[in-house]
Amino acid sequence: YVVCNADEGEPGTFKDRVLLNSHADLVFEGMTVCARVIGAKQGLVYLRGEYKNLLEKLKSVLARRREKGLLGKGILGEQGFDFDIEIHLGAGAYICGEESALIESLEGKPGKPRNRPPFPDRCGYRNQPTVVNNVETFACAARIAERGAAAFTALGTPQSTGSKLISVSGDCMRPGIYEVPFGVTVRQILIECGAEDAHAVQVSGPSGTCISFREFDRIIAFEDLPTAGAFMVFSRERDMFEVARNFTHFFAHESCGFCTPCRVGTSLLRNTMDKLAAGKGSAYDMNEMKNIMHILLDMAHCGLGHTAANPVVQTMEKFPDAYEKRLMKLDFEPAFDLDGALSTARLITGRDDEWA
Repeated sequence: YVVCNADEGEPGTFKDRVLLNSHADLVFEGMTVCARVIGAKQGLVYLRGEYKNLLEKLKSVLARRREKGLLGKGILGEQGFDFDIEIHLGAGAYICGEESALIESLEGKPGKPRNRPPFPDRCGYRNQPTVVNNVETFACAARIAERGAAAFTALGTPQSTGSKLISVSGDCMRPGIYEVPFGVTVRQILIECGAEDAHAVQVSGPSGTCISFREFDRIIAFEDLPTAGAFMVFSRERDMFEVARNFTHFFAHESCGFCTPCRVGTSLLRNTMDKLAAGKGSAYDMNEMKNIMHILLDMAHCGLGHTAANPVVQTMEKFPDAYEKRLMKLDFEPAFDLDGALSTARLITGRDDEWA
């Protein structure tokens, strides 16, 4: 199977919507090229629920391609080259952007990530080998098939060839979609979009990297700042604590609840940030959030949990003043009272021995 991941749920990313709205033929062509290479007969587009307004338009593009012999049986008169595409509409769950959760959803199950291995290319949709790529990848594949790999690899860096679509939003004069070669600096993008006075940029959405104004000479590339496309600009007027706090609410809401570290960890991060916002936090809470980060990194089931603490930890490191001004000035550090926590259980069980 060939599956197109059009579940563009990362905050700050909207490039796939533009590609599907304006260049759907290119995306479907890339899927068809992929099918020809791997011998697939069926393609599926998993469309983000919030993009349901594009559904009828995409169906009409598919119908036109069938009429022209670009989909269906015997594509372009080649016997045995049979391939068709259907569209499945998601229901708005962020976790379904993870490829195995997406496949679970396609199969009519709750969108929860699978244990891997096996990976989808061995055991994917309906337990068959499945290629899962996003909208931009299939669009690029179609252009590479048309123009050749040399034209694509002429752009970028030795480790990151080609170009990348960037969804620029936030505090800038010219937000929108920008196509840039890999290797471009953050500063160059800020100049292009009219945000020379930016204070921070969130690259690749909440799960990505928050960089301060001191890091604007870093480059967009796999070897430095990899990105799914989001590029959120923040001016000096923005409170980076509130930015991070907003992201913790997002992750707590979007956790699928499959694993305890993520289900509980994201809620604890959100609650602790709310506590700091209310002026009731301390240095102890700051340390606890760092501990939660390590638990999420080591024990969460999928990438959502692994990256959920990124906004908090990165803003704590790069914008410490945003946190310091919210801390209570205590003469002591609160500690966990184990005896107090166990007192109710001891009362219920009637135990008072040293092991209780």
